Amino acid sequence: MNKMDGGNQSIVSEFVLLGLGHSWDFQVLLFMIFLTLYLIIVTGNIVIMTLIITDPHLHSPMYFFLANLSFVDMWLSSNTTPKMISDFLRENKTISFAGCMSQIFFSHFIAGLEMVILVVMAYDRYVAICKPLHYSTVMSLHRCMWLVVAAWTVGFVHAMSQIVVIVQLPFCGPREIDSFFCDRPLVINLACMDSHKLKVLMNVDCGVVAITCFILLLISYTHILITVCQNSKTGASKALSTCTTHITVVVLFFGPCIFIYVWPLNITWMDKFLAVFYSVFTPLLNPAIYTLRNKEMKNAIKRFRSYYMDFKRNN
Repeated sequence: MNKMDGGNQSIVSEFVLLGLGHSWDFQVLLFMIFLTLYLIIVTGNIVIMTLIITDPHLHSPMYFFLANLSFVDMWLSSNTTPKMISDFLRENKTISFAGCMSQIFFSHFIAGLEMVILVVMAYDRYVAICKPLHYSTVMSLHRCMWLVVAAWTVGFVHAMSQIVVIVQLPFCGPREIDSFFCDRPLVINLACMDSHKLKVLMNVDCGVVAITCFILLLISYTHILITVCQNSKTGASKALSTCTTHITVVVLFFGPCIFIYVWPLNITWMDKFLAVFYSVFTPLLNPAIYTLRNKEMKNAIKRFRSYYMDFKRNN
């Protein structure tokens, strides 16, 4: 801890992460499990991005947004998972003040960014299904680029609105965080002040972004379901097959995200479970969902495999 100039108060230069457990054998087991999962996450999302970039059949707005989602998912996991994995083999699980603030900033940046990308993907499906004749005009490359820029802007502004407040809080005593990363509510609890009103304001800030995105998603998918049901005898089943993939990803992301950032449960084991699910299992499941349920992605994998085998034979 460092002394503040002109006073007896001290400021915290690092925090202690208590992690997910204390037994050495359990830590080693978790290390092997999460290292394997993280490698799968990185590999799976890189494969999706590579296929979308290299396969001309996937050069459409939907897959352009999917490539962005895969990049963000990989970034989401990389923000906290490598530190968690390395800490499993360390006795002293510390993180610098700057490192902690960085985790908080990027957690909110990525959360806001991914929410908006999911809304953009829902809008893309809405235009494709409800206004098919105008799809190529509405979802032009120029429009798609601007939608992605808007998503990054919203994520950045949201993260800045959080971090500019947190970084100025007086951290002068307690420094233990009962988690594997710098979870914003837990960090605010360590501030040497009454933080109740601040936590409410922070939750409202997150809630505005999350609820706005959720309402837009709800409107888009409702319009899709109504349109498909009205124009097809087997409307219900077709609507479900069209939207199930996107809706599944939305639920997997928004479920934990809401309880972590908007409405914290303040139940330690549940908060840790949701944080692990959000940081590891959501980025892990997204590639699996989009590849296993998407015929075009499956065909792209077959084409890539065939191309690779031909290239290997010829060389």
